[in-house]
Amino acid sequence: MTSDLIQEIQASGKQIPADLVVKNGKIVNVFTRQIMETDLAIKNGKVVGFGSYEGKEILDAKGQFVVPGLIDGHVHIESSLLPPHEFAKISLLHGVTTVITDPHEIGNVAGETGLHYMITDAKATPMNIFTMLPSCVPVTPFETNGATLTAQNLAPFMTETEVLGLAEVMNYHAVAQTEAEIIAKITAIQQAGGVIDGHAAGIAAEELALYPTAQIRTDHEAVNAKEAQARLELGMYLMIREGTVAKDLHAILPVVNEATARRCLFVTDDKLIDDLVEEGSIDHILRLAIAAGLEPLLAIQMATLNAAECFHLRTLGALAPGYQADFFLTDDLTSLPIYDVFVKGQQVVSQQKLVTDLFPKATENPLLAELPDMSAAPLTKTSFQLPVNGLAKIIEVIPNSLITKQVLATVPTEDQLFMPSIEEDFLKIAVVERHHATGNIGLGIVKGFQLQTGALATSVSHDSHNIVVVGTNDEDMLSAVNRLLETGGGMIVVNQQQEIQRLPLAIGGLMSTLGYQETYQRLVALTDAAHYQGASSEFDPFLTLSFLTLSVIPKLKITDRGLFSFSEFALTKVEAE
Repeated sequence: MTSDLIQEIQASGKQIPADLVVKNGKIVNVFTRQIMETDLAIKNGKVVGFGSYEGKEILDAKGQFVVPGLIDGHVHIESSLLPPHEFAKISLLHGVTTVITDPHEIGNVAGETGLHYMITDAKATPMNIFTMLPSCVPVTPFETNGATLTAQNLAPFMTETEVLGLAEVMNYHAVAQTEAEIIAKITAIQQAGGVIDGHAAGIAAEELALYPTAQIRTDHEAVNAKEAQARLELGMYLMIREGTVAKDLHAILPVVNEATARRCLFVTDDKLIDDLVEEGSIDHILRLAIAAGLEPLLAIQMATLNAAECFHLRTLGALAPGYQADFFLTDDLTSLPIYDVFVKGQQVVSQQKLVTDLFPKATENPLLAELPDMSAAPLTKTSFQLPVNGLAKIIEVIPNSLITKQVLATVPTEDQLFMPSIEEDFLKIAVVERHHATGNIGLGIVKGFQLQTGALATSVSHDSHNIVVVGTNDEDMLSAVNRLLETGGGMIVVNQQQEIQRLPLAIGGLMSTLGYQETYQRLVALTDAAHYQGASSEFDPFLTLSFLTLSVIPKLKITDRGLFSFSEFALTKVEAE
């Protein structure tokens, strides 16, 4: 390190040549929000100066803008359906050079083995992938997951350079009740000087102060301007989310102004591979924000410097002496086409194509073979029978939102068993426990999918990741679940008990081994098949299905143990009393 520092000082002082000099570029300075028409000198992967420098290599920017690499402040890599080494490929193509990830999806499936896998795989990529340790595994006591991560389990990971702190604290009630385990995790991270992320979905402003009191200083669950303002007033960082299901940017953007912007950053949270390929990542959010009226340099500052400062990443988020040379070239700060991308001064994308030699192969990670297989109790023809007598509580999907409605309706029955109704859009939903063969099956009724025939199922179901299935009849639901159990997990469309399309997810039932391009193609075919069977085109059917099991989001959800009421924070009966 000392020799590197000496070299960097010497290069900065022009005593020795820089490794790389970027000439004829317009540098975006996120400190002053100005454009600097000057050259940029790089040594050992760091910026060492502006102005006239000699370099071993010269990059002619040809008048393009040189923009600091974008930072995603909160993302679950597993939600892309890709392992880190494939996720990095698609992210870098979109100018995202740094992500802050929470691997609680694989943590809920495989515990410490899952965390080791994600961190090890991430280290092999040329991207900056930092980890926040999962805070809530399991998320609540009302569902069955694959593992438990206590403060003691997490302690060894805190020494990893790539670990920044504690990920989204979702169990607000545990914090409010000062439960010993969550307090132990918070205390340990505080003592280690780490950052703690929040998850305050549905929490009233007057109750929110508990989080910053506990040094939980970020939140990505604001869904309107009022909630966003409440977080800013408490001194929290406001994470503005725009993912595949949750799209909060336009509702929150009115609170962003010259006074508040420095406490705001952008996150994707959960975004599927098809949207990453077709739209992009943080670059997509920037385009939307700028199109909505946000000044481009302010938006870029939010997507770079603000995110870095939020997570105490002192050498990331800007192009200035002493900062890591992460940047991309573009010729338009509004539409943001991304041509060339550099990480630590090394080119990883050239003319919109990956420098593929820099990326490892999936087989190079030995932990892949250690991830657990699925284990579920045998299912029968009666497994999905749901007794209902009249009035029932129904989960109603809100398109492009993690929040659901709870509605009451009289549903069709036969022999006092619920019968799905295509006409009324009342479908059956079930969650089958797949970690410990407990035999747990949670049953409920959902409205909003508009499926006309068959069934959809996935082994991605937040956050415990059991198998969730929605269908128009029990036979197709049974076929869909059994097929996923046989094949080690994935997403599937079934009709007349035949597999129509399937995307295998061999890594813990969450991530694909097929590579990002084939995974993308298979997911598109899968989604098209779901739409062909009538699934609503207003929202992504599979990602929406996977979030109907997330019990820490209002209002009505379902787990392997049954229907869950967020307002009561307890399991509840399907039949209305």
